[in-house]
Amino acid sequence: MRYDNRKKVNAVALAALSIPADRAIMGNMGSYNLDWAIRKVPDFPKPGILFYDITGILATPEAFRYCIDELSEQTRESGATAIAGIEARGFVFASPVAERCGLPLILVRKKGKLPGQTVSRTFSLEYGADSIEIHTSDLQQPRRVLLIDDLIATGGTLSAAAGIFREHGSEVAGVSAVVGLPFLKYGEALTGFSVRTLINYDGE
Repeated sequence: MRYDNRKKVNAVALAALSIPADRAIMGNMGSYNLDWAIRKVPDFPKPGILFYDITGILATPEAFRYCIDELSEQTRESGATAIAGIEARGFVFASPVAERCGLPLILVRKKGKLPGQTVSRTFSLEYGADSIEIHTSDLQQPRRVLLIDDLIATGGTLSAAAGIFREHGSEVAGVSAVVGLPFLKYGEALTGFSVRTLINYDGE
């Protein structure tokens, strides 16, 4: 779904965020300008890291709806038969997309968060290392899985998740996210996958 580029987001929500309404106008070619709603927080979660905070999107229904509309369209185009949401903010976007598209939602969680038998993998982050897990029961049936996250930085989490699915017979339909940071070279970690984002930042 494309938005009329003359439309502006809800003035009440913008006032609550202390963001002038004229910063929320639509971008070129009918696309929605999400930049105004993404707060840039320096030195979080560690010194030297610039954190892109998507809570402004969630606080403004029009901005959130745009993201769900676009991600749902990408899901349909991918031919996915299941959606995998990446912990934690990826759940926020993957859940409504899965419901709207009528697809099962698989949770990709941090180690120790899922009960029962799981498959895990450790990977590198922009600022350290971490591990993810997926329920073994969610891997028994081969699917065509679209991975959805809020932001792609180094691509390590998504690459690890994709690896688990592929090792258990599923096909990765692609990767979709709201924000992309291509300057962190996530393309190298996600080589061979279709990667689509709604907004990119080419430097901190």
